[in-house]
Amino acid sequence: MSGKKYNAIKEKIGTQPMGFADAAHILKEHVAGTFDQTVELHINLGVDAKKSEQIVRGSVLLPHGTPKQKKVVVVTGVAAKQKAALAAGALKAGGEELIEEIIKQGGIDADVIVATPDMMPKIAKAAKILGPKGLMPNPKNGTVTPDPDKAVAELAGGKISFKMDISGNIHEGIAKMSWDAEKVVANAQALLQAVKAARPGSQRGEYIKKIVLKSTMSPGIQINS
Repeated sequence: MSGKKYNAIKEKIGTQPMGFADAAHILKEHVAGTFDQTVELHINLGVDAKKSEQIVRGSVLLPHGTPKQKKVVVVTGVAAKQKAALAAGALKAGGEELIEEIIKQGGIDADVIVATPDMMPKIAKAAKILGPKGLMPNPKNGTVTPDPDKAVAELAGGKISFKMDISGNIHEGIAKMSWDAEKVVANAQALLQAVKAARPGSQRGEYIKKIVLKSTMSPGIQINS
């Protein structure tokens, strides 16, 4: 984005927070670049990031899907469940041999790994590889399930998992700039409501401190909470 277009958006934004609808329309009025940018939602939380009980995480089904098709890998030892997962759109499905492959290669080309409960003790051997990449299956975000094919279908339909970073911020891509503004707004509101619902019981004071909507190359627009 040129400096002229960037500054034009900044001038249009002003200094006052606004609603999602106005922000989405401003972004779309100033589309620039040669690629379809991702619309991002950034949420700053008033939590103590040093306390494990205040870690904010969860999942939400975005009503209009995700800006990027997720690569989903399924770990299950049951052949029928592997077949069903692949039919639902999984990139790869396997049992212990897949775990050994992950360990041997030091990783796997995937955005999400879904596992059946019985495989969790076995996949724990790869935790040091998968954990830092955010790929370790977890019951809290629905990636540990006896029905992996359903989880794959949900992920393909727009389900995302979110987790705050070490500074207490959540960053998620929620749409593409080419989408209708109404779809951008609906996805943004869905994520914000899910984050609000995930508020830790021990958190005190202001929970949502700042919300910013932006595209890949635009300045951020502060949103009314």
